[in-house]
Amino acid sequence: MNTNISNNIKYIGVNDRDITLFEGQYPIKNGMAYNSYVIFDEKIAVTDTVDKIAVERWLEKLESELCGRKVDYLIVQHLEPDHSAGIDALSEKFPEMKIVCSAGALKMLPNFCDVSLDRVMTVKENDTLCLGKHTLTFVMAPMVHWPEVMMTYDSTDKVLFSADGFGKFGTVDADENWTDEARRYYINIVGKYGKQVQALLKKASALEIDTICPLHGPVLTDTIGEVLRLYDLWSSYTPEKKGVLIACASIHGNTLKAANELKEMLEAKGESVVLFDLTKGDISECVSLCFCYDRIVFMASSYDAGVFAPMSDLLHHLQSKSFQNRTVALCENASWAPSGIRTMKAELEKCGNITILDKTVSIKTRLSETSRLELQELADEISK
Repeated sequence: MNTNISNNIKYIGVNDRDITLFEGQYPIKNGMAYNSYVIFDEKIAVTDTVDKIAVERWLEKLESELCGRKVDYLIVQHLEPDHSAGIDALSEKFPEMKIVCSAGALKMLPNFCDVSLDRVMTVKENDTLCLGKHTLTFVMAPMVHWPEVMMTYDSTDKVLFSADGFGKFGTVDADENWTDEARRYYINIVGKYGKQVQALLKKASALEIDTICPLHGPVLTDTIGEVLRLYDLWSSYTPEKKGVLIACASIHGNTLKAANELKEMLEAKGESVVLFDLTKGDISECVSLCFCYDRIVFMASSYDAGVFAPMSDLLHHLQSKSFQNRTVALCENASWAPSGIRTMKAELEKCGNITILDKTVSIKTRLSETSRLELQELADEISK
C-alpha cells in the first residue's frame, strides 16, 4: 500500500499474512491488517498502535517516517489488544509524548498497559487538538463496538480516523470483494450495536469526508458513499438484498437434498437463492448472509428433542447480533418425534420483528411425494 494518505498523513500499519483465525473465532482467508497512521505538522500525532505480533515492524516503519523527529501525541481511539499492544513501547521511546483518549479509555487504560496516567489527556465530544495546520476533532463512538471508542476527524485533509468502524477482514492489499468481508466483519463484531452505529452515522453526515482511515482493511476514498449506505442498511437491520438464503443443517444428507430441491423450486420462480451448508461452511459467513437477504429458510434435522447443533449454534449467534426485520420459513427432518420446527420457532421468537411463515414442512427421513408437494407449497409461499 502507498504510505501517503495525504501530504502530511502517512500509513504505518502492518499486514499479518500468517493469521488464520481472528479473535480466536473468525477464519481469515487473506490475513489481517493492523492499521496505524502518523500526522506530520508542527506537532506529530500517531493514531493507535498495533497487535503484539506486529509492534516491532510497526516501530520500524514509524521511525523510518519520522526521520529523527519526536512523536508529541498518541491518540488512542480503541483499546482492544490488536490496537493497543504498542502503547508501552511508544511511550518508553518518547517519554514526553502525551496520550490522548476518551474518559472511558482512561478508566480502562491500566488493564492494557503500564503508562503513567499523568501523561494522559482525556477528550470529549467535539474537543479539538491543534497540531499546527491540522486541527483534530474528536467524535465519541461508545459501543462501536467497545464503550471507550472514539474517532478522530482531521478537518484540514478531511480524513476520518474511524477506529474499528468501516473496517474489514483481510490485509490492506487483499484481492477480494470489499463488501462481503466488510459485512462479515461488521455483522459478527459490531452487529449487535446497530443503534449506536446509527448515532455515529448521523455525526458522520455532518462531516465533509474525503478519506476514511479504519484500523482494519483498506483506506477508503472513492467508495465512501457506498460504504456509508451499506453501514446504514446493516446498522438499521434492513435487508441488503432481495433474495432467499437457505440455511441447512443436515445429518445424513437427506435434509440437504431437500434444500437443493427447494432451491431449484425457488429459482424456477425467479428468486435469487443461496444455499449454505452449516455442517461445512463457517458460521460467521452464514450469520453475515442472514443479515444480507430479506428471506431465510431454516432447514434442520430434529435432534435430542431439539434441533441439530449447527442450526442451534446459528440461531444463538443471530440472537446475540440482534437479528431482526426478516421473513423466515421453517423445515424440519425427523424419523420420529419431530422437534426441529418448534425449537427453531421458539428461538426465532426471541429475535425482533421476525415474520415466521405459517406454512412449514416436516420431512420424515426422506422426501416423499407428499413432502415434496409441501416443499413446493412452501416455495410458493416464500415467493408471494
